[in-house]
Amino acid sequence: QLQASGGGLAQAGESLTLSCTVSSNMFSRYNMNWYHQAPGKQRDLVASISSDGRENYADSVKGRFAISRSDAKKTVYLQMNSLNATDTGVYYCHLRWYRDYWGRGTLVTVSS
Repeated sequence: QLQASGGGLAQAGESLTLSCTVSSNMFSRYNMNWYHQAPGKQRDLVASISSDGRENYADSVKGRFAISRSDAKKTVYLQMNSLNATDTGVYYCHLRWYRDYWGRGTLVTVSS
């Protein structure tokens, strides 16, 4: 089970941090992902972190967002800085281990 939290309302230029806690003792072995689904749009991958800490970002968030993980807390984070209106939407954490696992999603609304 993936439990995401930390969404909310932010002004343009502000920051938010999302968290996703995974109920599994195998968390340290998982590559973890954050997806963003803007209203009326498809779900897009925005950030990934491998089990050994390698990070990847979509061009749209590179330099503004940072993904990190705590294996001790079984949690992956998404630090979102310099938010803008296009960052509005639902953010989902995801992992693939033989199949896809999705969190319920947390809503981020950025007002300009």
